[in-house]
Amino acid sequence: MSGNIIQLNEDLIKNNLKDLVRNSVEETLNALLDHEADELVRAGKYERTGDRKGYR
Repeated sequence: MSGNIIQLNEDLIKNNLKDLVRNSVEETLNALLDHEADELVRAGKYERTGDRKGYR
């Protein structure tokens, strides 16, 4: 055996994992909402078109 000992801080790992999952879910939901808004107004963010139904 090499004698190396690895210590893990379980609370730190849980907090980092929780933040990672939260950020991933937030980014996914924001992307879905942006896509739905684009579909509803028939234009992307800051895009101007003649047949646009609303403002964003």
